[in-house]
Amino acid sequence: MPKLRLDDRVTISVSGKDADALLQGLVTTDIGALADDEIRPGALLTPQGKILFDFLISREGEALRLETSRDQTEALLKRLTMYKLRSAVELSLLTPAPVAVVFGEERPEGSYRDHRFEKADMSVFRLYREIAGAEANVADYDRLRIEAGIAVAHRDYALQDAFPHDVLMDLNGGLSFRKGCYVGQEVVSRMQHRGTARRRVVIVASEAELPPTGTSLTINGRPIGSLGTVQGKAGLAIVRIDKAGEAIAKGDPILAGDVQVTLALPGWTGLAFPAEADEASA
Repeated sequence: MPKLRLDDRVTISVSGKDADALLQGLVTTDIGALADDEIRPGALLTPQGKILFDFLISREGEALRLETSRDQTEALLKRLTMYKLRSAVELSLLTPAPVAVVFGEERPEGSYRDHRFEKADMSVFRLYREIAGAEANVADYDRLRIEAGIAVAHRDYALQDAFPHDVLMDLNGGLSFRKGCYVGQEVVSRMQHRGTARRRVVIVASEAELPPTGTSLTINGRPIGSLGTVQGKAGLAIVRIDKAGEAIAKGDPILAGDVQVTLALPGWTGLAFPAEADEASA
């Protein structure tokens, strides 16, 4: 059984009778649609619609659990505390907070289905307890994310620099257009209805080892994005897919540094590269 321990992840409990209502009015995820046995992605946005914090959200009995990267935890707790005001909500850091990932076999007892991987037809489960045999192997987890086209903050994009559409939240269950208002909702709804999202996560591949994270992806010397997570000859990037599509149609090479690469949109998204660049949405 492949078992991974993610030591860079931390969990926050949001409890109390107003917990659901508080998060429903703040974050991108539809809390009312969250099943008891699943995990969905989510974000707290800036008023301009950019991702301020990213996390995974699940239920733990009557409470809600937010799993996020360790370096986001303190600031996220402060921001939630600011928003809760006098609501009947308690916020607490769950310590110790082991996060484990199991994949490639039947669902373990007490685990949660990761909705992001389900969209990619991959069975990946998360557990919030110690499990025997789990290894701290971020590289193996990164390979899973690359295969599924799943981007995370700091590894693939900078906070306050990406819209939810950029990281496929409009397609992976992390962004609701039906539940009503939340912070940044007007901006992302406008992007959805106008179809103006042009930056998207792509899977990058090469016949040679890819250069490191942060290396620019270019077409004829012009940048269209930069590498995020890299594992050997595969990686993730967020790029202008209209620019990439135009280059693919013309046969122009796409480079990561000096290495020629191919780009593919994750198959589960149903997205395709446009054949021409859209200068109006630059």
